[in-house]
Amino acid sequence: MRVEIWSDIACPWCYVGKARFEKALAAFPHRDGVEVVHRSFELDPGLAKDDVQPVLTMLTAKYGMSEAQAQAGEDNLGAQAAAEGLDYRTRGRDHGSTFDMHRLLHLAKDAGRQEALLDALYRANFAEERSVFADDERLVGLAVAAGLEADAARAVLADPTAYADEVRADEREAAQLGATGVPFFVLDRKYGVSGAQPAEVFAQALAQAWGERSPLKLIDDGGAEACGPDGCAVPGR
Repeated sequence: MRVEIWSDIACPWCYVGKARFEKALAAFPHRDGVEVVHRSFELDPGLAKDDVQPVLTMLTAKYGMSEAQAQAGEDNLGAQAAAEGLDYRTRGRDHGSTFDMHRLLHLAKDAGRQEALLDALYRANFAEERSVFADDERLVGLAVAAGLEADAARAVLADPTAYADEVRADEREAAQLGATGVPFFVLDRKYGVSGAQPAEVFAQALAQAWGERSPLKLIDDGGAEACGPDGCAVPGR
């Protein structure tokens, strides 16, 4: 069974939701039969690379809330993150374009290191002091820590077209599936779960999707010639 997760590194609920989903997945009896694929979604796809501002400034401008309201929201997110065992800086974070991070995540997927890089990016953005925005060497360092080659990461960051089509394809697919926000979880292309739901909801969704998987139905198993582990059938023998 495949679970696809659309998310953005700038999305705090994606950070929290990933931890809750993983809690449910760890307890799922068929864990070894579940493939998890992370897909790209930008909350602010129009941001320029150097358009970086404090999170509180972004929240007050985008949602029309007061700074006090924005800070209260950050404090609540910090408490939600702490309940999942995650570190979260409620003061001093900034916000910017995540396009380059998504491109690096596609590079990491090709190298089998996508999960490691995603975790590193989340931790850096939400828990560490140094910004992840508009700083290529910061991203290269995180990529290396996740198991990627520094030169490969620098090459992607130096070429704005590298993996750009893959990021845009993920985002178009999200729109086609009806995702208007993230995190958005799709189980076997049959069920969708929106938002950072409690682990119990994810556990229920996993069980339901697994239970409704249909075994392959053979149209004809009448013994036509075929090859198998013991060799190939020879006509006339």
